[in-house]
Amino acid sequence: MSLRINDVVPDFEADTSQGPIRFHEWIGDSWAILFSHPKDFTPVCTTEFGAVARLNDEWNKRGTKVIGVSVDGVEEHKGWINDIASFAGCDVGFPIIADEDLKVAKLFDMLPAEAYMPDGRTPADSATVRSVFIIGPDKQLKLSMTYPMNVGRNFAEVLRALDALQTANGQGVATPADWTVGQDVIIPPSVSNEDAKAKYGEYETVFPYLRRTKLPK
Repeated sequence: MSLRINDVVPDFEADTSQGPIRFHEWIGDSWAILFSHPKDFTPVCTTEFGAVARLNDEWNKRGTKVIGVSVDGVEEHKGWINDIASFAGCDVGFPIIADEDLKVAKLFDMLPAEAYMPDGRTPADSATVRSVFIIGPDKQLKLSMTYPMNVGRNFAEVLRALDALQTANGQGVATPADWTVGQDVIIPPSVSNEDAKAKYGEYETVFPYLRRTKLPK
């Protein structure tokens, strides 16, 4: 069964480019982003991992750890990291999980249970391993996205979604389409007008079910 929003994500032990981890222990009290790809030394994923490396300060500001996963081994990861760092123009500060036995890919429902990696495997053999999972400090899945191999992921959108999740969860609000930090938020329908007034002060009623307000700075 696939992971659903608010499910506790699987815990597992794995080797990474920075040494062995137990996933839930590695997350600790942080937010976490697990992002996967089908193989090392592939063009689109090299650009993606470079984008994640360049955002290191942004992840830190949000108390968020990032970790990659690939169906290749630790030594391949270490070699590929040199290419990523060269492309990105910065260090690659996050670990990459070695998932040669497909344990993580299957735990997170990225591959069928019967899937295996043939000798001389290509990215096409693990093409579905192109997912992003945003996980809260409670170890619950907050958001997931899956991309095809030929479309690079937009990590500016991943960052925006992380901001929206942290704001919505922390402030008890919802965020509208295309929301970015500083813009109006939506008061949930479960909050009465009286409680909304007490909690947020002034707010705009677009429809009885759509009320917008600014968060206190």
